[in-house]
Amino acid sequence: MKEGHVDRRTQPKNWLTQLSVRTKLIVMLLVVSFCSVIASTNICANAGKEILSEKVFNQLTTVRATHAQQFQQYSKLLVDHVETLSENAMFISAMKEFKQAFDKLATVNVPKAYDDKLEQFYSKEFIPRLKQKMEAAPQPETFLPTTTAARYIQYHYIANNPYPIGEKYKLVDPKDGSEYSRYKAQYTENFHNIIERFGYYDIFLIDMQGNIVYTLFNETDLATNLLLSPADDNNLSQAFRDCRRSNSKGLVKIVDFQPYLRSYNMPSAFVAAPIFEGAQMIGVLAFQTPTSRINDLFNHAKKWREHGLGETGEVYLVGPDLLLRTDSRFLVEDPDKFAQTLRNNGLPEATIKKIRDYKTTILLQPTQNEGIKQAFRGKTMTMRSRDYRGIEVLGAYAPIEFAGLQWVIAAKMDVAEAFASISHFERKVLVAAALIMVIVTLVAMWITRVFVKPIERLIATTQKVEAGSESAMVVSGTRDEFHDLATEFNKTVYSFRHQIREREHRLAESDTLITQLLPLHIANRLKAGAGVIADPMPNVTVMFTDLHRFTRLSQIMSGEQIVYLLDELVDAFDDLVDKYGLEKIKTIGDGYMAACGLSMPHLDSDKRAIDCALEMIAHVRRFNNERGLDLDLRVGINTGEVIAGAVGKTRYAYDIWGETVNIAYRLKSAAPPGGILVSATIHERLVDMYEFEPSRPIAEPDKEALEAWLLRSERKVVAEKEKERVSNGTGTATKATRRTEANRLGQVRDEMGNKGEAVDRSKLDHSLSRTVIQAESGNGAKREFSDKLLNSANEQLGNTRVQPAWRNGKQDIADRRVNDSLKKKLSIWNRLWKR
Repeated sequence: MKEGHVDRRTQPKNWLTQLSVRTKLIVMLLVVSFCSVIASTNICANAGKEILSEKVFNQLTTVRATHAQQFQQYSKLLVDHVETLSENAMFISAMKEFKQAFDKLATVNVPKAYDDKLEQFYSKEFIPRLKQKMEAAPQPETFLPTTTAARYIQYHYIANNPYPIGEKYKLVDPKDGSEYSRYKAQYTENFHNIIERFGYYDIFLIDMQGNIVYTLFNETDLATNLLLSPADDNNLSQAFRDCRRSNSKGLVKIVDFQPYLRSYNMPSAFVAAPIFEGAQMIGVLAFQTPTSRINDLFNHAKKWREHGLGETGEVYLVGPDLLLRTDSRFLVEDPDKFAQTLRNNGLPEATIKKIRDYKTTILLQPTQNEGIKQAFRGKTMTMRSRDYRGIEVLGAYAPIEFAGLQWVIAAKMDVAEAFASISHFERKVLVAAALIMVIVTLVAMWITRVFVKPIERLIATTQKVEAGSESAMVVSGTRDEFHDLATEFNKTVYSFRHQIREREHRLAESDTLITQLLPLHIANRLKAGAGVIADPMPNVTVMFTDLHRFTRLSQIMSGEQIVYLLDELVDAFDDLVDKYGLEKIKTIGDGYMAACGLSMPHLDSDKRAIDCALEMIAHVRRFNNERGLDLDLRVGINTGEVIAGAVGKTRYAYDIWGETVNIAYRLKSAAPPGGILVSATIHERLVDMYEFEPSRPIAEPDKEALEAWLLRSERKVVAEKEKERVSNGTGTATKATRRTEANRLGQVRDEMGNKGEAVDRSKLDHSLSRTVIQAESGNGAKREFSDKLLNSANEQLGNTRVQPAWRNGKQDIADRRVNDSLKKKLSIWNRLWKR
């Protein structure tokens, strides 16, 4: 927030304190008028809602009781009817004759063509149709009949049946001349009349061994065995087992809805009764109960409004698994809208798809509000809750028994419809209230007009402050309550301005401290809000040093003296590190760590590190002479790839990690006092500039032996080659000139890097550093090579031109001989640059 700006959200929320007494009276008049209208509206609306709620609950309770009575009458009629049919002579005779004919078919010869036809039917017709209803349908082998009688019957009445699926019951006699077909033709018409008249879906005759010896609709359960087939472990099988186990007359068993594979996984319920001949049980009569009869009972043949359920009322049944046992009214009326409502309520898309495919909510739609849960506990109640669509409803719930099945019956209506008249009343009252408030507001505005001018002056001055004016102060122009408000506001503005200046000062100090502790580019990234900072850095030279015999000083010096000496040495080391272009990483006790090539890449980072280490050793020795001490420095140097980053939350620290750092530390630990140990990589790069001698490999437990080289003398080989080159007349450039040439090559590389080209930095640096070393070693072809190298670089850099140090006016290169080795290095370097 800029100084002088006033955020309206921070202004006092009790706006009445900014008003005069007269204004407060006017506001109070408006508030009292508004509250009176709202209170009277709410009282009337709540009273009306209570009356309507009681009326709707009574209506729903009556509807629920009526439907419960009708459903129980239907269930009793169903039980009585099945029991009567099971004792009927026609069914007893049919059971015996179909059983006898079925057993005779066990010895017939079933041609292979029959089996092929059956396999074709199940794989090409039945299974594809079943897969439309299931996510993972069983294989055809699961349903193929295995017994001779079943194969024979299913071939003639199913596989070879000319009628399509759903109409195969129309085939009465396949003309195969069998006794079974003769009985089927004899009884089918009577059985079909029973199905049509009483609304059953299918009829089954089952012998005592579990064979379904007869079905009317000729579906795939015909001639199967309920005890042996894995596909027939279902609720029909359960009803048969219960009847056979009871072995008693007068039993009627009803099983709850379950998906029935033989009817393409549609929800199906069964009612079954044993068939007796005298005292002997000879079979079971079963009916597949249709959902249509129950749905017609609860959905009133789609005439909900005529039965007092309005636009949203319905009555439905719920099973103990909290799934519907009837179709939802809303699915019947508008399937698309119902599916979208369920989708908005979070029902899984797979369940919604099944509801649309099966065109039913039975066994698919979950519902579990508190009223249903309480009804399953045996309570009859009315309450306001959310239904299975997630919509608030008024509902009446009660338990209901269906031939031994414990279900719940629910009648409900949407709250929006139940309270529609109240909502209309509220809207009318609100319109009247709005008109009253308009009149009161106009009167209040006329009365308060004389008090507006002081407020306007206050607002004008406040806007100047909000715009950022440093000198603007609120002037009320009055001596009443506005004057007091202006005085306090001016004090607050002054306080805010003072706090902002304090905060800016602290932020500036924090920025300065971060910049001192961390590299500039790291500090900038941290201030910009960067999270984890971890940058891979190739071709970085790491130097570790350790003061030998420094720890012994603690025995002869005080802590203050030791800290003073160490501080003086570290300050000197810091100056040397800055001098040679290295970066100090950290100090740990008497150990010192620095790196070259982190923030600013250098082609000669390894040479800089060695030169810095040599001067640090020399400084320690001068330090000893001045103070009579016996300290020495051990140095380890390695170059390679590292990971650099900032760690910590409240106290940041810049550090580097990686195998390169570990090797440098191991070299330092193994270095002799006053000695510099370098890695094989540095030895390979600088062998033409310094004299090294191999050191004993550094071996540590669980680590590979490390090759190390001890620095013996500085620039011995270089000096000899310089003398030889001068004596042969191959060049007159001084060592300083050659150093300048090397630096210019480094400049080319740095400028190319700044162009942002995608160059492999480690390969390029290594190639250029070797070239610089060879150039300094006095190679006769150095000038032409460097000239071509610079020309290639200038072509890539465009307008940025780099001139070699030895060019002066019109002076030309004397020696134009370029050896094959340098040509090869130039070619490699150019390919790397273009890549």
